[in-house]
Amino acid sequence: MHRAARTGELCLAVLRRAFDDWNEASVVIQLEDLHKDYHKEGKRIAVLKGLNLTIDKASMVAVVGSSGAGKSTLLQVLGTLDRPSRGRILFDGQDVFAMGSRKLAGFRNKSIGFVFQFHHLLPEFSALENVAMPAMIDRQPRSEAEGRAYELLTRVGLKDRVGHKPGELSGGEQQRVALARALIMKPKLLLADEPTGNLDLRTGDGIHTLFRDLNESMGITIVVVTHNPALAMTMPRRLLMKDGQLFDVTERGEDFYFA
Repeated sequence: MHRAARTGELCLAVLRRAFDDWNEASVVIQLEDLHKDYHKEGKRIAVLKGLNLTIDKASMVAVVGSSGAGKSTLLQVLGTLDRPSRGRILFDGQDVFAMGSRKLAGFRNKSIGFVFQFHHLLPEFSALENVAMPAMIDRQPRSEAEGRAYELLTRVGLKDRVGHKPGELSGGEQQRVALARALIMKPKLLLADEPTGNLDLRTGDGIHTLFRDLNESMGITIVVVTHNPALAMTMPRRLLMKDGQLFDVTERGEDFYFA
């Protein structure tokens, strides 16, 4: 009996470790008591107020809320472009802000892709060169970087526009180039800040479809900050930022988000 009990305990311990390993592997991001303060004219302005959040791998999340609620600040901190005042962000269990500046920059370049409302494309370079740029900065061989860039531009429907400069592309095409550039380093996480803010409805719908396709085909975790209710409603999970706090409002109607 003693041996059987011991064997049962060992099996249970193995199962617990396996479950813990699986559970940890299924999480890409954890925010723990995350705060972000700014100081202006001697006064402290609290923007993020103790956020706790878990985002699973390969999930799609929309963050909505009124202007000034802290959505873009959250994205900046989540993308490690700005440091929190207090709290931690764990990426696959690793505290990213415990890294030194150089290591953090390398982590950001390889693990996180960014898409903004304004495309930030370099006007003197072609679409292909713009997309390949992050890989070139990472000192990858030019032929490999441009080959990957061509594949991504083809994937986002711009196979025939690879040689065009940004000024020769429509707004929607420029945003697709920006999206391809965000994917060149094969990131685990894609962050998008108002990605359809400057696009017409039809073009914006095309970007929405691209997000869904990329999430399904490449398993990329996508977090989108948006004022666009149509885009928010395409996301399986929706969070409302209000007064520096996050609330899960996935089950609410779109009127609730933008009231």
